[in-house]
Order: sequence, then C-alpha cells, then structure tokens
Amino acid sequence: MLRPLADRVLVQVKEEDTKTKSGILLPDTAQKKSQRGVVIAVGSGKLADDGKRIPLEVKVGDEVLFSKYSGSEIKQDGKDYLLLDERDILGVFSK
Repeated sequence: MLRPLADRVLVQVKEEDTKTKSGILLPDTAQKKSQRGVVIAVGSGKLADDGKRIPLEVKVGDEVLFSKYSGSEIKQDGKDYLLLDERDILGVFSK
C-alpha cells in the first residue's frame, strides 16, 4: 500500500450510483465524479518553519468530502484512490 508523505492523504473513492432514482442505468460518460471517500492513510504532517511537524486534522477511517478536480488518481487492485493535499479536503462527515 502507498504511504503518503508530509501533508498528503490517501483516500479510497466512494462509488457513485450508476442508476437514477427511477432505475435508469447511467453510462460511464454521464456519471458525475465522486467527491466522497474514506481516508486510508495519512502522512506524518507538514513541516513548520521551526522544524516541528504539524499533525493532520484527518485520520484513517474518516469519511471526507474533497474538491472536485483535486489530487492524483491511482488505481490499485481494481480500486480507485486519490492522493490529496490535506488542504484539498473540504470537510469530514460526522459518524
């Protein structure tokens, strides 16, 4: 598994519905890109000017909302992942 560095976060992208509420199947070209995912791994934190590490606000297992066109897409073992900067994460869904 990929280990993120510094203030990077590895997120497993949640699959969007491939059907409308009325049951119509959507082709891949009509599906919107998901902006939700689950944090799989986090980096060690950003390095501050004084040399200390600033820990990340998100942790493994958090379900997050991220910017639409952010990060680098990675496909591994048939699953979709995104490698994001922490600043690209807009919020964490409460459990």
